[in-house]
Amino acid sequence: MYAPEIVAEAVVNGLMSGATYALVALGLTLVYGVLHIVNFAHGALLTCAMFAVLGLNLWLGIDPYWAILPLALIFFAFGYGLQRFIIGPSSHGEDRNTLLVTLGLSIVLENLMLAAFKSDTRSLGADTAFDVLELGPMLISRPRLIGFGVALATAALLWLLLSATDTGRAIRAVAKEKLGAQLVGIDPRHIFAVTFGIGCACLAIAACLLLPTFYVNPRVGNAFVLVAFTIVVLGGMGSIAGALVGGLFVGVVESLGGLLLGESLGQLGIFLIFILVLLVRPTGLFGARA
Repeated sequence: MYAPEIVAEAVVNGLMSGATYALVALGLTLVYGVLHIVNFAHGALLTCAMFAVLGLNLWLGIDPYWAILPLALIFFAFGYGLQRFIIGPSSHGEDRNTLLVTLGLSIVLENLMLAAFKSDTRSLGADTAFDVLELGPMLISRPRLIGFGVALATAALLWLLLSATDTGRAIRAVAKEKLGAQLVGIDPRHIFAVTFGIGCACLAIAACLLLPTFYVNPRVGNAFVLVAFTIVVLGGMGSIAGALVGGLFVGVVESLGGLLLGESLGQLGIFLIFILVLLVRPTGLFGARA
């Protein structure tokens, strides 16, 4: 048996990792909730954001945390343009076409990164990954603690955007009834692009929080998207609150799984949960039946 303080430390670190996972899942569930499609390019876009963070740090000396705001704006514009001028027009209003377009976009982006950066694994190489805070008997990772705070603040801002602004009301209207929203003067194409842009902005923020303690290569985003899909299914497809709660829960499960089973098997519990949720409650914790 492990000492209680070791288990408590694993739970706390799992919560902090889970907040960043939730941020990745937020973009995925938001796009699904409004566009009603699964974005297969999500992982490749996260990888692009991580390489952007790495480039800003190596070439311009910009700290990843200072890069959060500019990269979020850049990736919002990038996501808006992708949806408005590539994904939307090429899908011709068919969901199955959108799935194929995002899958093709994922392949294109991944191969462009392979051509540009090869398959080498890179990291910031900074000592910040080893910064810890002593909270009584527990050692808490400082970068993960910062990531926890920023992820929760981003989720709160996203909730405020959706609930207290005209843009948020338009997003919710299009998600509920696209034709009705169009009849009252809302442009669904613009709202789709804004939603996709917000999802990409969430990925940019997540990349800034991940890179101080993680590495990047052209395929690294796929691993995070597998976890994000589990979170979205666990919390309920299209649910913002579900993505946040699911992310925190999955982070704790991964951390305790790594403690009990070893680091290489830490994610085994995540995918067992994925299967159980599909069997027992397919709508997720916060999902509604169609």
